[in-house]
Amino acid sequence: MKKKILVIDDEVTMTTLLQFFLGETYSIHAVSSGKEAITWLNSNIPDLIISDIQMPEMNGFDFLKALRLIGYTKHTPVIMLSGKSESKERVKCYQLGAQDYLTKPFNPQELEELVKKNLFPIHYASAW
Repeated sequence: MKKKILVIDDEVTMTTLLQFFLGETYSIHAVSSGKEAITWLNSNIPDLIISDIQMPEMNGFDFLKALRLIGYTKHTPVIMLSGKSESKERVKCYQLGAQDYLTKPFNPQELEELVKKNLFPIHYASAW
């Protein structure tokens, strides 16, 4: 059974790219806002979440806060995506419970490695 990844981004182009890069290996469910993601999470549990930061209705920071308050998603790994490479924003994501931060545009290989690292934290490397 494929691992389930929830992708949250208000840009259709980005969700389409993420589905293209990851969809063959993982089951991808895409939503366009943090609020929509919280609603989806009421009846689904993903193995990993990839979220944009700048979104309408509920930005990525507010989504992370809400996510960590839900008991069954408290430990779900999150990779944040942003067009900003500022250290301040990256640190805020880590403080709110994100495991990783990837700057757009991203390298598809780096995305793949971050996904593997978060889904299989001990066994993701092909050789030690």
